[in-house]
Amino acid sequence: MQFEVPQFIEIEDKIFGPLTWRQFIYVGGGGAIAVVLFLVTPIYIFILIGLPIGLLAAALGFFPINNRPFSYFLEAIYNYTRKQKLYLWRQKRNIVHKQSFAPTTTIENPILRGNPSANPKKDIASLARRLELNALQKK
Repeated sequence: MQFEVPQFIEIEDKIFGPLTWRQFIYVGGGGAIAVVLFLVTPIYIFILIGLPIGLLAAALGFFPINNRPFSYFLEAIYNYTRKQKLYLWRQKRNIVHKQSFAPTTTIENPILRGNPSANPKKDIASLARRLELNALQKK
């Protein structure tokens, strides 16, 4: 049995004529508030309060920015104004508890047996000779 896979999931369904549910709520709510302010308050209060509310409702309903709803843009503005602007990198320091460690046993390498002398170059040369002899003996 085959199922139909939806193709355009980003596109909202048209509910009220050419308007989606979200557009209808924004425009209807903003328009209703503007009409009530027009009928109840003097004209200068309507111009100061009602027209910006109506313009905001129209922008929320019909004005996308970068193919995203205007409400996302307003949310981004709000988050930008409320959050910290200066970001400083601070290294996280882990607290390390240092304990003294004393090895209980020592492992001796048979190649390195011998007394170290005061001359480190001589020690390195003798160590190199011992390693070469040990390698030749294993062949």
